[in-house]
Amino acid sequence: MKFDVFSLIPQVFAGYLGCSILNKAIENGLISVDVHDIRDWAEGKHHITDEPPYGGGGGMVMKPDPVFAAVESVVGTPPECPVILLTPQGRIFTQQDAQKFAEYPRLALICGRYEGFDERIREHLVTDEISIGDYVLTGGELPALILIDAISRNLNGVLGDPDGAFDDSHASYLLEYPHYTRPPEFRGWTVPEVLLSGNHAKINEWRRQQSLLRTAQRRPDLLKKAELSVKDLKFLREQGFDTGETENPR
Repeated sequence: MKFDVFSLIPQVFAGYLGCSILNKAIENGLISVDVHDIRDWAEGKHHITDEPPYGGGGGMVMKPDPVFAAVESVVGTPPECPVILLTPQGRIFTQQDAQKFAEYPRLALICGRYEGFDERIREHLVTDEISIGDYVLTGGELPALILIDAISRNLNGVLGDPDGAFDDSHASYLLEYPHYTRPPEFRGWTVPEVLLSGNHAKINEWRRQQSLLRTAQRRPDLLKKAELSVKDLKFLREQGFDTGETENPR
């Protein structure tokens, strides 16, 4: 899968992309990330990419012409792939979005800076607007890295466990179950006996129940979207949770 990232500070990407799982994915040819400096398409001696907003007000606004020129010269006119604007005004990014975007062979990500974008970029260039949360950052570079990471995890071969991404929190609208490793006892705190039993049917049942409990306790809103079995609903009721709005058993 290919990612084309458009940024005013492209140098920030090398450190994260050069480490761990993403670095291995790049080395193995599973993903490629090309980071393009928007200033390379800005005209004039000083390569200006921002101007004060019409109508006054604080901050600077990213000009449309270098952004259009950068994206269109790299991914075509019209663009040959989804063009995603990283902006706090976008819809909230989810695990389901990561899975959906992983089906594309190529994505373009535009990172903002300053006060924001000229509105014509939103209206006539991008195909989607994504936010990573209800807060504001100084730029779109961190959100772009988050998308690259989250999406890449869903590609075959990126993770050591081929089913790893499907067991992650939020993959099925449930939070992941607790994990334990050696030693079996630490400061008097022990590992649940079922995990040491070797009985994989019991282990899977315990993990499912713990996932249901953790979601009900911490993110009950997710249960309304999850596919719950009659057995799941019965367990939650026995634990004292109201499942009236989740009754869509499979």
